[in-house]
Amino acid sequence: MARPVPFEPADNFLEGKLLIAMPGMPDPRFEKSVIFICAHSASGAMGLIVNKPLEGLSFRELMEKFEIAVTAEGRNTPILFGGPVNMGRGFVLHSADYSHDQATLPITTEISLTATTDILAAIAQGTGPTQSLLALGYAGWGEGQIENEILANGWIHCDGDPALIFDTPYEAMWETAIATLGADISGLSAEAGRA
Repeated sequence: MARPVPFEPADNFLEGKLLIAMPGMPDPRFEKSVIFICAHSASGAMGLIVNKPLEGLSFRELMEKFEIAVTAEGRNTPILFGGPVNMGRGFVLHSADYSHDQATLPITTEISLTATTDILAAIAQGTGPTQSLLALGYAGWGEGQIENEILANGWIHCDGDPALIFDTPYEAMWETAIATLGADISGLSAEAGRA
């Protein structure tokens, strides 16, 4: 019997992609999650869950805690559960039309990440990015962990389409992301197979 070939993708191969939880995801924190991968290298990966709004916390309430006045009319930036790591830290995933000094990390030509209060103030005042998601916490993986989870049939991935991330209703995002791959949810299995 031939030995399986280890999965050794090039550095950054998932960066800027969406990671989609497969049906049967055993960890309830990631069930039906869609995660935008912000960084991926041989030492690990980091991403933000982009389809799980936090209950009971509004943008306006969060800005009050930071003593930032909300002057933009109708500003309702969603606050998401970004992942179980460092829940006290906020991250703004946003369109690339906003950049703040060296605090903004461009991930793709269309999507950037900023994690400072300056972007929160800009959003609150209506001078921030055109599109944005605010996440508390993040999802993180150590060396080889995400690759092993993909091999174990825990995740599939697709391109990180800004329209999918910023314009799709949260409750429809998981199914919509799977559909971009031409897959039918009923035909997906949580079981890993062998040829």
